[in-house]
Amino acid sequence: MSLAVREFSAAGYRSLQRIAYPMSRLDVFVGANGVGKSNLYRALELLRAAAANTLGHDLAREGLDLAMWAGVRKGGKPPRIQLSASFSEPDRLEAAYRYEVEVGYPPPGSASLGVEPEIKAESLTYFAGRRPVRLMDRDGPSVVARDEDGRLVSIDIDILPSETVLGRLEDPSRYPGMDLVRRTLLEWRFYHDLRTDAGSPLRQPCVAVATPTLASDGSNLAAVFATLAHIREDTVDLDAAVGGAFPGARLIVPAPDRTASFAMMYREFPQRLFEASELSDGTLRFLGLAGALMAYRLPPFVALNEPESSLHPDLMEPLGRMVAQAAERTQVWLVTHSERLAQAIDKTGAGAIRTVRKKDGATTIDGLTMLGTFRGDD
Repeated sequence: MSLAVREFSAAGYRSLQRIAYPMSRLDVFVGANGVGKSNLYRALELLRAAAANTLGHDLAREGLDLAMWAGVRKGGKPPRIQLSASFSEPDRLEAAYRYEVEVGYPPPGSASLGVEPEIKAESLTYFAGRRPVRLMDRDGPSVVARDEDGRLVSIDIDILPSETVLGRLEDPSRYPGMDLVRRTLLEWRFYHDLRTDAGSPLRQPCVAVATPTLASDGSNLAAVFATLAHIREDTVDLDAAVGGAFPGARLIVPAPDRTASFAMMYREFPQRLFEASELSDGTLRFLGLAGALMAYRLPPFVALNEPESSLHPDLMEPLGRMVAQAAERTQVWLVTHSERLAQAIDKTGAGAIRTVRKKDGATTIDGLTMLGTFRGDD
């Protein structure tokens, strides 16, 4: 079982001075360049990185000095990046788990490589009954956790300051709550680098093996299509999406041998198949997004960053319908510059359209309060 994410919060990261956001089935963020939409997306990626034990590495690669909030900090407190998410079973709205992690600079004289991010604190809380229960608590190198019998024990774990407890979990059967949250985060998928250049993975045949979910770089797109066509034997929705985007065209998925491939057939050239290597950037990107949103098994959470790139404006409506359809099967988080795409999704009635702005250097979302609720909500 995977968990649904119910709330996300970030503080001290780039333009995210402090923001808490209540997640829905489909959240669409639209706004001008430079207001911090991609920072919201990136902060969610960092939560997944905590589960993969790459949070310290990813922030170091980004540059910790650049990643820190550059504005005024109240009370002279040391700079920190704080990230958290609340989760529940898919059929419940109330949060059952909350994971939090806090990152800062290493202390002077510490054994670190340059300005290496250091995990200052980390916790996992379970909400059952009236009193929340801490399943894991880390303060620097000290880590305690509740085992499968509910006992609070000290974990003797060889952990570097840049590593997360969540990512270093060595005995998942002993800490089932922690394992459930980690596995959920690791299943999240982020699609922002679906390249369409000549060397793009989307243009290449791939190994023919049943593939339920598109990889983040799209390298298994042909296998995703082959799984729908030849294992599930159901391409009705996929064919409708392609036909709606490219009237008169058809997606052709040959029966795989050692490799899987796909091609397009156009009404004007019925005797000619156009292979992936020949397709335009816009056509290929749309097909990549179709693979991400219409695969046999969708991840519990899908994030898209500027999916409209390389697409003709007339493709915003077909893309919007595809996004809304995916939100019936999973949670979707979408960042876009395209008002037309946001309006297309809004017309489906499937999700919340949020306007992102910047005020005094900090990213804000219209109507969102500091408590993580929207004005006018019950």
